[in-house]
Amino acid sequence: MQTVRGIESPPPESAGGVLALGVFDGIHLGHRKILGIAVDRARDLGVASLACTFDPRPAEVLQPERAPVPITTLEERLELIAEAGVQVTIVLPFTTALAGMEPEVFIEEVLLRRLGVHEIVVGFNHRFGREARGDTALLETLAARLGFRAHVVSPLIVDGGVVSSTEIRAALQRGDLDRAQRLLGREYSLGGEVVRGAGRGRLLGFPTANVKPDRLPLIPLGVFACWAWVGGTRLRAVVNVGHQPTFGENAVAIEAHLLDFEGDIYGCRVRLAFVRRLRAEMKFPSVEALRKQIGADAAEARSLL
Repeated sequence: MQTVRGIESPPPESAGGVLALGVFDGIHLGHRKILGIAVDRARDLGVASLACTFDPRPAEVLQPERAPVPITTLEERLELIAEAGVQVTIVLPFTTALAGMEPEVFIEEVLLRRLGVHEIVVGFNHRFGREARGDTALLETLAARLGFRAHVVSPLIVDGGVVSSTEIRAALQRGDLDRAQRLLGREYSLGGEVVRGAGRGRLLGFPTANVKPDRLPLIPLGVFACWAWVGGTRLRAVVNVGHQPTFGENAVAIEAHLLDFEGDIYGCRVRLAFVRRLRAEMKFPSVEALRKQIGADAAEARSLL
């Protein structure tokens, strides 16, 4: 997939293309439905499939103190958009100037004139333009007036509710990984670099990779069964997300004990896909009690995975 940042030099492929428009945080099943329609329409018409997203996310500019923690980084978002089959993604820098643009001007000047797209696909609740005044009704009105085709994608229902980034965050924050996975269509994951820690895991007999995450975790503190991707290798892991209360430390750390693995991965990148929360964070009366519980956690994770 080709990634274009900004529209100063629009890609020639965009002319006549079909564009999926949205923030797409998380690339959940609802987003994949939108992207899939754009890809299918482009294939039918013999033109390029495109996506347009924003960085930073609009909430981070408009309401930074209330902006929710992202489900995915921009890099993860782009990777998942590519997996959906999109050929070109345009990343628009979201600035106060862009936020103040009238919705009619954004559609006509940016998407139609600059990019030259012929069809635009959005979710049922997409908003755009100054004060979020643009909605799907306005988009369809503009389509009739300006001669492009608008596709408004109906909400996707899973387990009796609408798939949304808000619902996914809520499920993750209460530790309901099963529900989050059903809405995302995959496990929730975090990527990061392995950095040196205090080395206590090795002394306990369970060496850990201390992961510095790319973004804040949305999951509650506790111990999790995870898949760990190191390079192209998938490994089973038991992961602690917590404060290390047994040792009196308050900083949140992410420590992954890779099952049946030996090797030096300091400085490497790892991606942790969270499968099941095994237990909440606990303070143990002794190091030996902690060692025993880690052994039980590892056995449970090995069996589960």
